[in-house]
Amino acid sequence: MDFVKAEIKVASEKEFDGLKSSITRIFEPNKVENFLKRMSGKGIRIRDWDGVVANRLLDQSDEVLAKSGTTSQSLYQALTLSDQAQMREFYLSRIEDLAPETRTKFKQLYQYY
Repeated sequence: MDFVKAEIKVASEKEFDGLKSSITRIFEPNKVENFLKRMSGKGIRIRDWDGVVANRLLDQSDEVLAKSGTTSQSLYQALTLSDQAQMREFYLSRIEDLAPETRTKFKQLYQYY
């Protein structure tokens, strides 16, 4: 029996899609190191989604979001609690999908302590 992920309907689709697109763009192979360097410089751990949003790391790393006139924080706060949980889960799944070489290079971000 295969695992089937439960689908939860997104309530705030515009904000959700905007934030999801930003995360997708910053995890492109040619941009992800810039994002991870910013995280490292701020001392934020890779799994600290709230720290990423609060420190506006997406805004600084994604040109499209920066030029949009909105912020990752405002998009995230506009989401319902279940949408926020789905967005956090999407982000966490993206960090686990990084290439092993990239994870090794930024291993301190992945440490729990």
